[in-house]
Amino acid sequence: MAGPGAAGVAGPVSLGTATAEQLETLPGVGPVLAAAIIAHRTESGGFQSVDQLRDVRGIGDRRFEDLRELVRP
Repeated sequence: MAGPGAAGVAGPVSLGTATAEQLETLPGVGPVLAAAIIAHRTESGGFQSVDQLRDVRGIGDRRFEDLRELVRP
């Protein structure tokens, strides 16, 4: 049974429209990091590419590698 953070996500999660709850389905993303992604999206006018996820506070190289195939701008 898939729980929060499980790899059971139906498709790539949109960084531009996902809710905090949707972001929290991603591995290693909890409430604090989901809020940081949403704050970055709001402050920067959205995500034009997945690579911009690296600009979010709390996303290091390893976490980016874990997430990049699971998200889309």
